[in-house]
Parts: sequence; structure tokens; C-alpha cells
Amino acid sequence: MAGCHARVGYWVLTVLLSWGAGQAWAQTNSDQSESRDPAKPEAGFRDLILPEPLEGQAEPEDRLVILPEIKREGERFFLSSFKLPDKLTFAGQTIPLDNWQVRERIEYEFYQFLEDQGESIILAKRTGRCFPPAEKQLAEAGLPDDLKYMLLVESKCIAAAYSKAKASGPWQFIPSTGRRYHLKSDAVRDERRSLEMSTEAAIKYLKYLKEFQQNDWFLAMASYNAGEERVRKLLKEQKITDYWKMHGPRETMRYVPRIIAAKEIYSQPEKYLGLTKKDLYVTVDTETVTVNVKEAQRNLTSIAEEFGTYFLELKMLNPEFKKDVLPKGTYQIKVPRQTCPNRCFKQDKTP
Repeated sequence: MAGCHARVGYWVLTVLLSWGAGQAWAQTNSDQSESRDPAKPEAGFRDLILPEPLEGQAEPEDRLVILPEIKREGERFFLSSFKLPDKLTFAGQTIPLDNWQVRERIEYEFYQFLEDQGESIILAKRTGRCFPPAEKQLAEAGLPDDLKYMLLVESKCIAAAYSKAKASGPWQFIPSTGRRYHLKSDAVRDERRSLEMSTEAAIKYLKYLKEFQQNDWFLAMASYNAGEERVRKLLKEQKITDYWKMHGPRETMRYVPRIIAAKEIYSQPEKYLGLTKKDLYVTVDTETVTVNVKEAQRNLTSIAEEFGTYFLELKMLNPEFKKDVLPKGTYQIKVPRQTCPNRCFKQDKTP
């Protein structure tokens, strides 16, 4: 407490001395205004120096410090500088943006994406790696390319994504739907995690849902999220046939608008995020090899070494493998494409 009283006393003394010095300067300035040399700069409070602490007295922590003003370069950035267009389409269908509640729902998701700029940049970069395989499979199946944006909403393009509902993989199949479309899941591997395998299953499921929901892609996507029977029941109860008029679970109400907002932003990363195509992650050039495990089990590290890679990369290229070892059997495994003569699978050792 004594130290505290000393600091307070010193602070009061400092203020009084400063005020007194100012009064003295004001009086002197008034008396000598006629004799001031105009060539010399005016003295003032800016020239006053607070007295140093008395000998043996500590510097107070609460002395007033005036920081210089921070000058900001350029105009202030506002999210509102980005506007949702007046017209949008998805999978060939027009979105009724003239309906007030439809526009607000899509704008909400639009600005939610843009608000977290760091995550949006990473999502945009991932599209360079996860979209090409999906684009190829969708085109071969004759489905709209726009459906690839479901990957961003379902899993953020993360192969090993897993939800509380036990949905797994880039397309987030729950176990029952995965089995329905022949995606195997056991103690060794979960094929729902494979981008190619799960995209094939998603294509089949989406085709079925579109036919089930009167060829409407909005209702098909809502059904993908909530289940076709649940959506059918909601439509019947509410006596409607339009997704945009349907009242349903909050997640399903947001699901389709979020996919539409994702298309608008991530189809134009240069406009919304300042990214060019060369900023996006590229696909790893891989080839598929057959591995026969003859012993009781084999460590993935050993397999990685055999094919010129390392454990982490092998796991990331083959996310369907759940453990660090493979039991006896035959497996198709992705490995980085080899470049001879430096990285051949079975190079002869130099004598």
C-alpha cells in the first residue's frame, strides 16, 4: 500500500508541475508576445518534459503516454462490397431470387462463406484437387457438373470426414446408404472414404432421388440430406411440390442454399477470394498397383517404402484404409507415379 501511495503522490505532483509550467508559459507568452522573434519556432506544451522520478523512486507504471495516430492505407474493406447476382441457376434450374425469403437464405450462406476468408481460401484451393475426379465421373454419367459443389458442403473435400451420425467420406454416406450402394466398410477399410468409389455411389443415389422427386434437383439434394421419405412426407403434409416453399429441418433448409452459394463463390475464386487457377492445389499424379499380402499382416510403412513413398503420403492417397497394417489378402493401392530411372519400383541395387 505504501508503494501505491507513493506512486499516486508522484503522479499528482507530476500533473501539478505540468499544469504549473503551462500556466507560467501562458503568462510569459502573454507578456512577451510583442518581443517574440518570428524566425524562431514557438515554444509550448510540446516542449515540456515531465519531471524525472525523484532519486531512489521507481518509475510509475501509469504515466500518460500519447501514441501517434495510426494511418491506414487504402479503403476499408466491407463484405457488403460483394453482392449476390440478381439471377442464378443451378443444374439448369432457375433459382427464384425474386422471392424475398429465398434470396435471404442464399445471401446468408453467401456471406457466411465470405466472412471466414481463411477457410474459404483453403476450400477454394482444395477444389483443384478434389473436383477433377468428380467432374469426370459426373460427365460420364450425364449428370450436371454443378453437383460437385455438394462436396464442399458435405465434407469440405476431406476424404476422412466423419459426422456424429456416422456419415463418412467426401460424400458423407451413412452406413445403411453406403451398403445400399455397395460401399464396403469393415475393420480394415471404409470405401466411403474413397473419392472415386463414393462419387460413383453418389451418382447412382442422386439419379434415383431426381426420379423420385419429379426430376427436381433442389428436392433431390434436399432428399440427399434429409432422406427421400422424410422430404416426401413434408411435401405431402404442407401440400406443396416446391423445395423453396418447404418448411423442414434447419439443416435441410440451409443445405440447398449453401450449395448454391458455394457454386457462386468457388466457381469464381478470382472474383471473391483473389485466387487464380494456379493458386489451387493440384492432383497428385498416381497409379494403382496390386499388393499381395502373403503373411498374416503387413505394415503400410513397408509397402510405402517398396513403392518409393512414405507412410503419411500412402495413407493420404488411400484414406479408405483404416489401420496401419493390412491383413493377408490382395489390395489395389494408389501410389505416386514413378519416374525412372530415379524412382522405379524394382530397381536393381547398384553393386
